[in-house]
Amino acid sequence: MIASESFVELFSRFIVPGDHIRSDYLGLIKEIVARKRREGAVWQEPLAAAYRLLFQEIKDNRLRPVDTISFGTSGWRGKLGKDISVRSTALVTAAIVQMYENLATDSDLRDPLGIESLAEAQQRGCVLGFDNRFAGPLLAANVAFVLADKGFRVHYAGESTTGVLSAAVLKLHAAFSINLTPSHNPLDYGGYKFNAADAGPAASQVTERITANARKLVEQDYIPEKTPATIEEVMRAFPHVQPFDSLATWKQLVRENQPVHGLDFDLAIATFLQRDDMVVAVDCVHGASRLHIRELFNHTVKPALIVLRDTADVTFGGVAPEPSTANMRTVVETLQKNTATLKLGTIIDPDGDRIRFTDGTTEITMNQFGAMAYHFLHEYKSKRGMVAKTVATSNLANGIAAAFGEELYEPSVGFKNFKPVIGRALVYFEESDGISIIGHTPEKDAYIGLLLALEMLLATNMNLGDYLKSIEEQYGTYYPERDGVVVSVKGEELLRLLAGLAKYQVGSTVMVGDAARRIAEIITIDGQKMVFEDGSWLMIRPSGTEPKVRFYVESRTPAGTSDLVTTAKNMLVETGIL
Repeated sequence: MIASESFVELFSRFIVPGDHIRSDYLGLIKEIVARKRREGAVWQEPLAAAYRLLFQEIKDNRLRPVDTISFGTSGWRGKLGKDISVRSTALVTAAIVQMYENLATDSDLRDPLGIESLAEAQQRGCVLGFDNRFAGPLLAANVAFVLADKGFRVHYAGESTTGVLSAAVLKLHAAFSINLTPSHNPLDYGGYKFNAADAGPAASQVTERITANARKLVEQDYIPEKTPATIEEVMRAFPHVQPFDSLATWKQLVRENQPVHGLDFDLAIATFLQRDDMVVAVDCVHGASRLHIRELFNHTVKPALIVLRDTADVTFGGVAPEPSTANMRTVVETLQKNTATLKLGTIIDPDGDRIRFTDGTTEITMNQFGAMAYHFLHEYKSKRGMVAKTVATSNLANGIAAAFGEELYEPSVGFKNFKPVIGRALVYFEESDGISIIGHTPEKDAYIGLLLALEMLLATNMNLGDYLKSIEEQYGTYYPERDGVVVSVKGEELLRLLAGLAKYQVGSTVMVGDAARRIAEIITIDGQKMVFEDGSWLMIRPSGTEPKVRFYVESRTPAGTSDLVTTAKNMLVETGIL
């Protein structure tokens, strides 16, 4: 039992009674979550009490967001309560409505939006959903109200994943989707993703317009006309707000496009369920995928399907809910205890747009898996075409494409940058565990990654680690790594400091470990990527979604990766960022 002094003292450190502005509810919540992990369920009621306070702040906060609203590579993210509130999400929705209202005079946005007029956008409507984040239903209800009040149809998905909502846009012929999610960010974040009619991440001119409109509304002290408490309240007022089964639309899209990508969803699931030598373990990390995984596997009760961390928990058990080596330990341990011959383990982030794999022995990040998916579709499904990967991604796919005599498309980081090759590239993927394929959505989707992995096991009769080894034996080995550092500077000042990297040019010599390496190529389409003569490389760029500088490295030998990481960090010290 908690001593009352402990409870009171803890709350008094973070809470100013009756004052949302000076109270730090998220700081309190994170402290309680840490104590709950150490001491158990005795902290559950204090946690619930802290979340009730945060709920009131989200509901009642009429102040401007602490950080300026800005849509990055994957939408807008901010701190719950202080940035993300009923008012701010309604305001951003109003900014989107304004964008469509101005299409008559703003014709340059018609192509990137895929919409000709306000009337078309209203009739086709919006697919609306959210992930498992705290207060998602409340925020979604208020987004729905703003849209419906302006005459937009709303296809209400409720809690769902990014890839599923994107599939729904295509199948329902909707004008756009809104997903209230900060993706893989920690528990204190909320977010807002907007995808246009093509169902992919919005083009830069669209997100720039939403950002500009939102900032004007902030300056005008926009306040929503009404703040409904539930989606049911909105549905009673507006019959053009209707719920639908979002996962059913995803299945329909995959089935219809089987001739394009070659994946047979129903056959793969049925075959897996018939076999007695396979196991699939999926870690949902308490995210939205926990609602879908069992349905994807026909609600089987066979022990061959293991679903981990499948309960509702907005704290994610106190971990950063991203696919990572640390977060995969439970999956790895689960598979290592299992006696099946073929083992597939995955971890999926909260909004289901990122996925990472393991067979219990070998961890497979998207750097490797994206290349494997390309090899699989090309060689096992007899599909022909190019591969697309972001510039920060491993060059394993480059080597495979060169051997096939196929093209390679390598844009800057961000899934929206694949738009020029959608429908041409067999696979498009990025190093941060996002993937999609030809004939599917132009948005990253963990479920299509899961289906790919399952079909790989069934077709090759090999675990993923063995399949990867067979590919590397033929096309070469690559050892990528990435990391990031939190920085206090941002904006123009950060870019000014990063410009100091320009002193490294082709022909420059850089110390990597104990060896001097000469730079053979400089790529500047996204930050600065330095490719050395031995084929190893490092890349440094500012994050588009967090106050971080990210760096990416790749060695051609296992031992060289850590030296490249050290070199990248030393460069950040030289620039004055660290």
